[in-house]
Amino acid sequence: MIRKYFFIAAAVIATTWLATFLIYPRLPSQIPLHWNLSGRVDRYGSPENLFLMPGIMVVVVLLFAALPWLSPRRFEVNAFRSTYLYIMVLVVALIGYLHALMVWAALSKPLDMSRSLFGALFLFLVLIGNVLGKVRRNFYIGVRTPWALANEKVWYATHRFAARVCVIGGLVGLVSLILTPNPVFALVILISSALASVVYSLAYYKRLEGRNEL
Repeated sequence: MIRKYFFIAAAVIATTWLATFLIYPRLPSQIPLHWNLSGRVDRYGSPENLFLMPGIMVVVVLLFAALPWLSPRRFEVNAFRSTYLYIMVLVVALIGYLHALMVWAALSKPLDMSRSLFGALFLFLVLIGNVLGKVRRNFYIGVRTPWALANEKVWYATHRFAARVCVIGGLVGLVSLILTPNPVFALVILISSALASVVYSLAYYKRLEGRNEL
């Protein structure tokens, strides 16, 4: 079961490296590397920069493989290993998708970078929201606020709330991109989704503290 996730991640990484090597000879001397919030290119560089993302994907998998061994007692990831590795695959897939966008732009293909990027981020929110409630207390993934880490009740409540917020925020964001692709509004949805869970974590902790239930 565990090997399945590493196999999927390895397949995505291998495909990304292979595609990059095959496309590299066709690339111009300067390619777009960075876009502003409106989706306009604001920085160019050499084609060698395209190998950065595949390299990061390898580092991500190695890091996810090492973190269970580094986890202290009572904060192990083994209790939710499948969810942990599922999130690893999501992160690798997201980076691979971002790399594909850069390659597509480097080949001078028409691309609405702002909508393509935010669309992927909102879909990532929905997919990760579906499993956030299964994440147990740890130091590496999830809503790792001081209040959630300090108390198991707060951790569970925060992640149940965050799961709903991520799914709802992601779906609202996807609909907004269809109706009115405003990058500022999309960014507000992303930031609000993250901050809402942090605020809830603090508020829930203080509520338990006030009731002497910690």
